[in-house]
Amino acid sequence: MKKLTTLLLGMLLVLAGCGSPAEKTPETNAPDDHADSGTITIYTPTAQDNLDVMIPAFEEATGIKVEVIRGSSGEVYSRIQAEAENPKADVAWIPTSTVLLDTSYFEAYTSAYDDQYDETFRNTSGFTTQIGYNAPVIIYNTNLVDFEIHGYADLLNPELKGKIAMGNAASSSSAYNHLENMLLAMGTGTTNDEKAASKEAWDFVRAFYENLDGKIVDSSSVTYEGVLSGEYAVGMTWDTPAQAYMAEGIDNLKVVYMDEGVIPGTSSVSLIKNAPNPEGAKKFIDWFASSEGQSVYGMDCLGANPILPGAKVADYKLGIKDLNVIPRTTEWQAENKEKILDLYEDMYLEIFEQSNHPTKG
Repeated sequence: MKKLTTLLLGMLLVLAGCGSPAEKTPETNAPDDHADSGTITIYTPTAQDNLDVMIPAFEEATGIKVEVIRGSSGEVYSRIQAEAENPKADVAWIPTSTVLLDTSYFEAYTSAYDDQYDETFRNTSGFTTQIGYNAPVIIYNTNLVDFEIHGYADLLNPELKGKIAMGNAASSSSAYNHLENMLLAMGTGTTNDEKAASKEAWDFVRAFYENLDGKIVDSSSVTYEGVLSGEYAVGMTWDTPAQAYMAEGIDNLKVVYMDEGVIPGTSSVSLIKNAPNPEGAKKFIDWFASSEGQSVYGMDCLGANPILPGAKVADYKLGIKDLNVIPRTTEWQAENKEKILDLYEDMYLEIFEQSNHPTKG
């Protein structure tokens, strides 16, 4: 269990953009220009265990050698910015949203396999070959819940009052993604703007938070560890830590991708502008987007879900074709997050003030 907890913490750091520093630090181990050496350099926050799977598989398939420098998403992006006049890396393997902050640091390239992807995940910007997703999920302890949970609607059951582990959406990425997911899944209207602003959406969110009974967890680890230990019956989290438990064969934990739909967060591989070895970088992008690369990712990497329909996945994962995806662009999230949080914080303060100071009858 200690080993599993260590792995989970490492995976959460990557999700939060706080990946562990590489053995080769950005300050002291910049790679040499190797355009003619058959070597590419990748900057990424990806967990080392998954790099140890993907990089050797690519090297064996292509004969191209890979150097990897790890850091958080923010550190990687800052380094790409700092090196813009003299790039040292070829590929950025980072969250799609990070690339789209400013695409001027990247070179447009569309994978040879792009047309095999669902339209939602194609490289419409020209800069992001989306290769993996993570999604908000519900987890629950089957020893404590005697009915099936299929989605958000089931969480209003009075039997779950005070038994749901959920973070504060203003400070937790997993909690915010669940909040946004709830609004678009439970709202009414034909556009995301209409759904997120609808009375039905916010009525549901209010009812859900009222069912928390004044309890908010202060970290993601409390969510999954609390559900497993029985402190909580249900938890709102990412599928990444949940998959770690499923891979261990823990049979009293169930993972639910909500029937009402999920908004996956994606990672991309992108060609850095003026990369030392652009041809090698393109081969990496193409290989990762191919059925071969996607199946290695789906079968052998923990907390990693391939996006290519038909890619092989481990039996504890859900293939993208089986996911009820709610279309939502990264641009929409950026434009609406502040507005959503303003409305959320007003509601949050009101509900939890009432919970802490109930009206006397």
